[in-house]
Amino acid sequence: MADPKEDEKETKEDEIAKAAADEEEDDDEDDAANGDAAAGGQTKKKKKKKKKKKKKGGGGANLVVGTPSKKPPARGLKETAYTDYYVKYGQTEPPIIPVADLFVGKEFPKGEILPHPLPSQAFRETSEEVRSRERLQEDLYSKVRQAAEVHRQVRAYAQSFIKPGIKLADMCRDLENKNRELNLEHGLERGIGFPTGCSLNHVAAHYTPNPGDDTVLQHDDVMKVDFGVQIDGRIIDSAWTVAFNPVYDPLLQSVREATDTGLRHAGIDSRLCDIGEAIQETMESFELEMGGKTLPIKAIRNLNGHSIGPYQIHAGKSVPIVKNGCEESLVMEEGEIFAIETFCSTGRGYVNEDMECSHYMKRFDAGHVPLRMQSSKRLLSHINKTFGTLAFCRRWLEREDGGSFFVNGNNGRQTKYMGALKNLCDVGIIQPYPPLCDTRGCFTAQYEHTIIIRPSCKEIVSRGDDY
Repeated sequence: MADPKEDEKETKEDEIAKAAADEEEDDDEDDAANGDAAAGGQTKKKKKKKKKKKKKGGGGANLVVGTPSKKPPARGLKETAYTDYYVKYGQTEPPIIPVADLFVGKEFPKGEILPHPLPSQAFRETSEEVRSRERLQEDLYSKVRQAAEVHRQVRAYAQSFIKPGIKLADMCRDLENKNRELNLEHGLERGIGFPTGCSLNHVAAHYTPNPGDDTVLQHDDVMKVDFGVQIDGRIIDSAWTVAFNPVYDPLLQSVREATDTGLRHAGIDSRLCDIGEAIQETMESFELEMGGKTLPIKAIRNLNGHSIGPYQIHAGKSVPIVKNGCEESLVMEEGEIFAIETFCSTGRGYVNEDMECSHYMKRFDAGHVPLRMQSSKRLLSHINKTFGTLAFCRRWLEREDGGSFFVNGNNGRQTKYMGALKNLCDVGIIQPYPPLCDTRGCFTAQYEHTIIIRPSCKEIVSRGDDY
């Protein structure tokens, strides 16, 4: 919505600029006339051309609005998905303009707005008291929407190059560098929310390549891509599943529709157990035909969605994806932010920790623990200033900037840190998050969105044209 004061300000600025330009032109003409007189009138007057005003936006750059046209190579996305969707905002292809610069003087795009589902909450749509409470939170909503737009643009960019044959370490590096670039990485103030998950096949979550891991994406793989963006600790957590073989289409459709079901049932006073029951019913109505067999699709019963707090990816409440997954008394409340994520499997529908760990995070409630090893003290100091209580991975520790160029410059790389990292885990300061795996040979899929439980409605802030 246009701001009348801003329009009036721009009009006044234009008038001042025009007046200054007219005065400058008159001065140039007078100088030229004086010069002619001194030269005996033999020199002709030269009029100074007026400079064209530059269009505002993009940090002073001229934004060229385009029409999206490039389709992603992978399956599992909507027909409306375009990998260059952001050109409609004047973004370049590939994207290099920070999202904050694209929307100078404008509101960041809102997510999908839906009413709270319970009839008892219908009054909120028209209540002036509710709307006044909501207006007090506009600064928070703006930050979350900015982070969500960064997520959309980064994932669209990633969807353009995620193809069979790509090394997963290269994929994560390029995605995360674009995340830093479009979000103007600034230490704990803004940057990456957590490491990029790229779990394959029977691995459902918490896998990202460690240094030296040369795993390559294959045509018949099913990969869950899960990454985060944070601004002032407000984290956007959203994920989708990549597949290239059409045989997996029912698997991806089941979990995408299950996530949408969870989003529809979410809202103020919605019971978390009811949301889980609805998700399971939707997901398990599908089955997968593969190798001449019919495989039932199951919800992974020990994986959940979760509430999100400032600098806290798991803030306390879990959103189950199966019936009777939590206490009946637990409900969603006004002002909360949730990640609604669902996981399905063709295996047993239950995951265990397995494989080499890559994800780590400082415990949000970690108190002071005396450390005897100097290497542990140094590593903890690096973690505190670079990641705080946000998740990190070993790949980041071995970057030249140690995970943040703003914080460390090119002098942040950690070496010989594994003993110190193990010690920090053993004393309870750092929590390891190993990959979560179902039975080998099965396939898992995931979709996830971040939702704000606003006073008057719910907003699926991470919703895009892709999923």
